[in-house]
Amino acid sequence: MQRRTLLKASLTVAGALSLPLGVRHAFAAEPFTFYGLKSMSGAFASYGKFADMGSRLAVEQHPTLLGRPLNYKVIDTEGNAGKAVRKVQEAIAQDGARFFQGCTLSSSALAVSKEVGKVGGVFMTPVGADEVTGKDCNASTFRWSVPTYGAIRETMVPLIKLLPNAKRWYTITPQYVFGEALLAGAKQVCAEHGIEHIGNSYHSLQEQEFSGYLTNAIAAQPDVLVLLNFGSQSSNALRQAVNFGIKERMKVLLVWSAGLDQFQELGSDVLEGVYLGAQYWHQVDTPLNRELVKITQAKYGINPTYPLAADYIGTRIMLESIIATGSFDGPTVSKAMQGLSYEGPTGQESIRADDHQVIKDYYLLVGKATADMRDKDDLAQVVSSGRSFPPADATGCVLG
Repeated sequence: MQRRTLLKASLTVAGALSLPLGVRHAFAAEPFTFYGLKSMSGAFASYGKFADMGSRLAVEQHPTLLGRPLNYKVIDTEGNAGKAVRKVQEAIAQDGARFFQGCTLSSSALAVSKEVGKVGGVFMTPVGADEVTGKDCNASTFRWSVPTYGAIRETMVPLIKLLPNAKRWYTITPQYVFGEALLAGAKQVCAEHGIEHIGNSYHSLQEQEFSGYLTNAIAAQPDVLVLLNFGSQSSNALRQAVNFGIKERMKVLLVWSAGLDQFQELGSDVLEGVYLGAQYWHQVDTPLNRELVKITQAKYGINPTYPLAADYIGTRIMLESIIATGSFDGPTVSKAMQGLSYEGPTGQESIRADDHQVIKDYYLLVGKATADMRDKDDLAQVVSSGRSFPPADATGCVLG
């Protein structure tokens, strides 16, 4: 893999001076607009709020790009793929927009990806669907988050090693593409490690009452209950499981948590002893994460959440790639991002050239007891971390 290291922001001046004198003067007063795709309203507004905060931190670190003032413009996706696409189409057609970062939902990101790809722009997103860097990949699109394959393997495999006597596992799964992908991965891990997958309960994307599914799980007498849902559904399932006394009967693993803001909502009484998968955790000790925690606390008075961290690093990578290339040309910047190696929130991260998937850690955490918490956000501790990705030639991605 070809690896490159991001240049520092100090190269802004050098990049600008490398332009012909006439071009520098022409661009001097013309702002460059970078677009943040955030669900600022609708069902996922809380996610969008934190994501926007992350992008703004990165933008503030780069007030100018190649001598041009940097203008950051938010497009409210409203958590709706159709609305997101229409707004992106308008920005492309009316304003010549080419650089986009964000999206809360995979459906929105997949639709936006196609539009940005048509005009040779650049789009970086943190969504989870395998297709983003799989069969629906394109040369314009990059993804920061670990997809379902890695989330399953970096939570279930370490937990199997940690609990050698836990041989019977039961799953609760949302019945749609994301849930099916997690379930297929869970079954594969069970088969590889001699674990008995004793049953599964499917639920719809509208379900919020999980007592029936939890009753089925208890009746099956598993050693481990695996929750493959996410967001409010996983929070409701976890709360109801605790009310059922499930933590006293079996271990519980939530494979795909939303991180700190979800943990704050649930509280330590629910989380204590529960195993939790996470894309990001603010306590991880890496140089970039220490910097991110410091600037987030200074600016907002909080610790970084997953959406804040994801959109901070996505925005920063794109802006610094523009600086490094000395170009606002989408294909030029995309090519520079392929194979890029950089310091990220999870440590040294890289963008795989063959499918534009960021290679980074995924975390297995365990919820802490209230008495063990050092502060209000010390709700979990890292049990393990690692990187599991299918080979690029097995993802179905063919970059155009």
